[in-house]
Amino acid sequence: MNINPPAATKSHIEAVRGFNRFYTRRIGVLDPYLGSELSLTEVRVLYELAHRDQPTATELGRDLGLDTGYLSRILRRFEAKNWLARVPSIADARQSLLALTAAGHAAFAPLQQKSRDEAAALLAPLADSQRQQVIAAMERMQQLLEPARRSPTQSILLRDPQAGDMGWVVQQHGEIYAREYGWNNQFEALVADIVAKYLRNHQPAWEHCWMAELDGQRVGSVFVVRKSRTVAQLRMLILAPRARGLGLGARLTDQCIAFARDKGYKKMVLWTNSCLGAARDIYARRGFKLVKSEPYHGFGQDLVGEHWELKL
Repeated sequence: MNINPPAATKSHIEAVRGFNRFYTRRIGVLDPYLGSELSLTEVRVLYELAHRDQPTATELGRDLGLDTGYLSRILRRFEAKNWLARVPSIADARQSLLALTAAGHAAFAPLQQKSRDEAAALLAPLADSQRQQVIAAMERMQQLLEPARRSPTQSILLRDPQAGDMGWVVQQHGEIYAREYGWNNQFEALVADIVAKYLRNHQPAWEHCWMAELDGQRVGSVFVVRKSRTVAQLRMLILAPRARGLGLGARLTDQCIAFARDKGYKKMVLWTNSCLGAARDIYARRGFKLVKSEPYHGFGQDLVGEHWELKL
């Protein structure tokens, strides 16, 4: 038997409105958003474009609840600023796939960092136990007010490494590159050596690792290591096949770039191979430039190694 809940009382409604007034004032929604010339909605669209893998305008409008005409005007403004590129969809000629350009990522990066800084400032005066209470309350509100979150089909988490994670990183590199590219165990040995050096020589103030979880299971990782006083290196970006297409590779890369900027590094570098198209695309969209490439024979294959750089 279905029983409808009772209607909200006047006091309930006023309590919600009061909280809305408090919170919008507290996080500065009524001010120019994040100190930029963009509106809150425009920054949200920019965020989605930075963290999704070539969405369509239809998908963005549906997921953000935006009017088609309003979203179209925002996207046209982004195109006029050279922040947005459109690629025809192979699956549907009527649709275009949207992606931020390097200029778009450069415009978004300081906004994302400012948003992180403001969130940190909001929590800074609180004791750790109080922060946990605030975060738990926020999560509980989302679960209650957004039915889809009550039984989520996919729950994504980026977290610090825990015991056993480094072994998983080595295993995934060995398995995935053998299966998908035919690389031999020399590559797994290389990754194991890099991981061992990271664990032995880890500098917490200058280096970091993020693990990605999907529905509570490890599906990805990335590392920032200190190459010199001014140069950070992005290493060992990996995603399990079930986690691809969710924008996780982009999110992990963004974490590295934000961390490096926050630590005062002037440049971020990385080494990859020409055959790793998805990773190369992520790097290029964020403004990394290919500065050197050389053919070599390694891991049982003829490959082309590539050196990429990003000025921070």
